[in-house]
Amino acid sequence: MSEVVQKDSEAKPVPGSIKIAYVVSAILSALAILLCINQIFNLKLAGFMPIGNAYYYYILALYLSLCFIMFPATKANKGKVAWYDWLLAAICLATNIYLGANAYNILTKGWEFMAPTLPTLAGGVLWLLALEAVRRAGGNILFYICLVFSLYPLFAGYMPGFLWGHSLALMETVRYHSMGVESIIGIPTRVVGNLLVGFIIFGVALVSSGGGKFFMDFALSIMGHTRGGAAKVSVFSSAFMASLSGSVISNVVTTGAMTIPTMKKTGYSPTWAGAVEACASTGGSIMPPVMGAAGFLIASFLNVPYSHVMLAAFFPAFLYYFTLLLQVDSHAASHKMGGMPREELPRLGKTLKKGWFFLGTIFLLVFILFYMRTEAWAPFFVMIFLFTCAMIRKETRYTFKTFVKFIVESGRLLAQITGILAGVGLIIGALSGTGVANSFSRELVLYAGGNTALLLIFGALTSFVLGIGMTVTACYVFLAIVLVPALVEVGLNQMGCHLFVLYWGCLSYITPPVALGAITAATIAGAPPMKTAMLSMRLGSAKYIVPFLFVLNPAMILNAPLGEVALTVVTALIGCVLLAASLEGYLYMFGALTPVYRVAVFCAGFALLYPNWPTDLGGLALLGLVVLAGKMGLFRERKLAT
Repeated sequence: MSEVVQKDSEAKPVPGSIKIAYVVSAILSALAILLCINQIFNLKLAGFMPIGNAYYYYILALYLSLCFIMFPATKANKGKVAWYDWLLAAICLATNIYLGANAYNILTKGWEFMAPTLPTLAGGVLWLLALEAVRRAGGNILFYICLVFSLYPLFAGYMPGFLWGHSLALMETVRYHSMGVESIIGIPTRVVGNLLVGFIIFGVALVSSGGGKFFMDFALSIMGHTRGGAAKVSVFSSAFMASLSGSVISNVVTTGAMTIPTMKKTGYSPTWAGAVEACASTGGSIMPPVMGAAGFLIASFLNVPYSHVMLAAFFPAFLYYFTLLLQVDSHAASHKMGGMPREELPRLGKTLKKGWFFLGTIFLLVFILFYMRTEAWAPFFVMIFLFTCAMIRKETRYTFKTFVKFIVESGRLLAQITGILAGVGLIIGALSGTGVANSFSRELVLYAGGNTALLLIFGALTSFVLGIGMTVTACYVFLAIVLVPALVEVGLNQMGCHLFVLYWGCLSYITPPVALGAITAATIAGAPPMKTAMLSMRLGSAKYIVPFLFVLNPAMILNAPLGEVALTVVTALIGCVLLAASLEGYLYMFGALTPVYRVAVFCAGFALLYPNWPTDLGGLALLGLVVLAGKMGLFRERKLAT
């Protein structure tokens, strides 16, 4: 179904069952959007205004049902909707509507602990549906993880050590997962219904109205003519698109299909082209303004406005992309690579004249988030502006067909997210209901002996390993429950800890042996997969280093006095320049670096990146020695480039 949704404009014949599925998907998605708008704006359309937990059941009724229609049960079923998909969708719709209609009874009569037979049966069906949905939307590995954890309350009382917890009987577990407020309709589903829906729809609207092409043309007009311009365009455009979608693989496939051939055409090797695209796309989940689902979950866990998460995440994400751009530029300089011919590039003035309102929507969104502080309303207000401007120009004007496609595509993304988060809710419910989450964190601190460095290293490795089998969002949610409390307990900044596990959770996309983002990009580029993954690690090196720095000193996430923040920003930027120079062997105003210089420059860069004034002084002193040694001709193995 998803393939048909994405390729519905192709001329080849479409089976009648797929057409029906497309229409049903459009209807369910439209109803879900209306439901969310009604709830968020308190409109009481037709007198309908469900209470909180009823609303979340209705969200599951619509988006979880879409998951069974849009994502096939097996690879063999791609491009078609089997009869059992329709059956599961109907059961899902009926089950959640029934539970939603009884939401008041669930709350007032304590059905979470003791419920009649029929609601308990409905709860068991919802549990199974959530597991099947996460299998389809998130893959088999995540499904097995969710399955094991969802059953954990049955055996928690028999587990040894810190794994021991409060056991529940089978029916108690069913009711807890399906009717409790900490499992399937817990934090993840609440984030979808209260915040995420609007932002995902906004992202789809921006792309479907021509925003993707505009930002590509905008990047080309600004950076296309500079040395290594094609790679810089890839970094800029992929960062923006990945930030909106939150999906690494889909971004590599969509933007990479355009950027990778262009990079190869201008002189970049297939390996370099693939690695640049993989790194640029992987950074989307840490880059404001949207950051995928994880950013909203951080706000929910910390109970802070989403604008606080955006502000904290901005500078570390900027450092990541800044370092990537510097490496791209240094590589182009050392290999004497030029830019793209100006005559082949779009004009900046003409580009802005056609699509200025796309930039306007981003600025308007940020303004509303920071100054009006109406997070749930913000994307809908911005979409009114976007749709109004898009309808003025013929090139961006919506037709009935393109508008329906926009509705279906937003439904597809939200169905996938809802399917994953409903399954992840089972993990949260199991850990919370048994009390294992708190004991795990406590034991972790005891094991580390209060050693912050050891705890951070253990946390980074755990985040990376879990990131291999889980989506970024699922990995983050799990670690926010079991690991972040341990980090906070040793005195680390809360926001920094949440961002730390988020950064390390998405590194598996560019790190062997999995490196799904790098391998996908390598396939498009026609490059060796593992060679591309290894290069991706080098290009994305800032993502391995920066999390340790901001979690140790909050100044890097702009949570410190102004003077300290200013010093941190300046020294970190210089540090990134030196880090990129050491990795690529080329330093501005110095030239090519020999191995000795590269090591020295790397140490100087790392010292400046660490937000502490004694290390800043040490880094500057070491940089001065490097420059002096270069002037004196020491350690020269070859003539320095000009």
